[in-house]
Amino acid sequence: MFQTVDDLQNRLAECNYLTDRHTATVVYLAIKLQKPLLVEGPAGVGKTELAKVLASATNSRLIRLQCYEGLDEAKALYEWNYQKQLLCLHMKQTQSKSWQEAKYDIFTPEFLQCRPLLEALESGENTVLLIDEVDKSDEEFESFLLEILSDYQVTIPELGTIMAKQIPLVVLTSNSFRDFGDALKRRCIHLYLDYPTFERELEIVNLKVPGIGKALAQQVVCFIQLLRKQNLKKAPSIAEAIDWGRALLALDIQHIDTEIVQNTLNILLKYQSDIEKILPKISSLLPDD
Repeated sequence: MFQTVDDLQNRLAECNYLTDRHTATVVYLAIKLQKPLLVEGPAGVGKTELAKVLASATNSRLIRLQCYEGLDEAKALYEWNYQKQLLCLHMKQTQSKSWQEAKYDIFTPEFLQCRPLLEALESGENTVLLIDEVDKSDEEFESFLLEILSDYQVTIPELGTIMAKQIPLVVLTSNSFRDFGDALKRRCIHLYLDYPTFERELEIVNLKVPGIGKALAQQVVCFIQLLRKQNLKKAPSIAEAIDWGRALLALDIQHIDTEIVQNTLNILLKYQSDIEKILPKISSLLPDD
């Protein structure tokens, strides 16, 4: 898949995803050791994008499970096609089959509806399984994941144990909404993605916003990095920095000033309370010419 850490770093860069050496090394080891990768960090720093880019860089199929409160195995792993089973039972009755004979006929793979987790295990091709925002799921679901994360297999009572045809690259993401148990953390290699340095974010903005211009890109990154130091409900992410850069280009802006920031601040800040807090401070946060 990847020959060296440098190879991984270069191929991710070819897919417009820039990483530092530490991140590349952790991802490389997760792949080589066939361990799930648990990626934590603030929203919008590239956790989900990392899984997508890994799929693209390795020509793998991306299978995504979006987590939420109340998610259960029927939505994540499998469920039986009850309508098809009932139709089958009705047909069996016309064949004078006993209940004992008929019930074994309806609990077969033919009646199984695969959800993302089982789909990833059953896939015979290279697969990246993204379990996104796992911290939003319940603790019961976290416990349910342990068999998959440790042995790449699941147990279905009616069918037995199903093992992965080909071990997927598993990426779990978390915005640290809640803490995980030791059992889950022990099964994963941990990676924390934080907001980038000024130099790295400048690289990202220049890469993702073609034509932005050197001076404007520096102003954008400088302002956003100062903005993140304020006591905000939600600090602007890398994704929002990119969106702001694109918005400024769309407005044909070459230089940001107080008025421009006032008119476009809603692209960076998503809560009105944050906007009201920053509006009086804009001039002090703007970079010097």
